[in-house]
Parts: sequence; structure tokens; C-alpha cells
Amino acid sequence: MDKRVLFQKVVSFTSSVHRVKNELTKNVKPDSISQIQYNILEYIAVSQPVTPSEINDCQNMSMPNTSRELKKLTEKNLIEKIHDSVDRRKQFIRLSKEGEAMMNDAFATIEAHFQERIQHATNEDLEEVERALDILRAKLFLD
Repeated sequence: MDKRVLFQKVVSFTSSVHRVKNELTKNVKPDSISQIQYNILEYIAVSQPVTPSEINDCQNMSMPNTSRELKKLTEKNLIEKIHDSVDRRKQFIRLSKEGEAMMNDAFATIEAHFQERIQHATNEDLEEVERALDILRAKLFLD
């Protein structure tokens, strides 16, 4: 196996993933929040509870910018901060009820876009995609 060719395929694949993600999430962000705030909420929704440093790492932001955006999301009642019972200095972030409702609406729209995208796929095609996703998650994404 030529690992350089494999790497080029991974680069092409990740580029396609970003393009498809943009297509699926087009027009789902409410006007009341910025794109970076939406990205943070989306990450929290699929990974909660998370720490500010995990958000910082995932969103490739500086810690001061992460803190500022988290403060704005808290002020909008979209997230809640929870202190660790063992180490009171450690905080976890999760969606508030309002944040969950907002992200449920966004994910419903994303799912509708996804359903449109796969509407002509056969059951065999969908099973093959599911197997491929499972393999990618286990072998490449490691989570």
C-alpha cells in the first residue's frame, strides 16, 4: 500500500466531508448567534458535557476567544456551566433547555437535507455507507 496515495485520498475525503457538511448545515444557524457560536453549540450537542479547553481545541480558538464566546452563549441562556464536584476549578459545559431546543431544530433541518441527499440510495447502498463510516471511525478518527 502506497501511504502517500492513501494520504492524498484522505485529504480529498476530508475536503469532501467539509463541503457536504456545509451543504447539510446551510441555513440552519439562527440569526441570533454567530457562526462560531453555532459551531460551538453543535460541538457541545454531540459531545456534552465538555470542558472549555476541549471546545478550544476542537474549534481551534484561543482560550480568551473561547471564554468570550462561552460567556455570550451563557448570556443568551443557550449553555450552562457545571462545576466538577471534586475539583471546583474545573468546569463542564452543556446545553441549556433553550440550547437543546435550538440544536434540535437545527438537527431536524440537517436531517431533512440528509434525507434529500440519500433519497435514491438503495438499502444496500445505505448499509455499505454505514459500514464504511464504522470503519473510518474505528480506524481513522479513533473515537
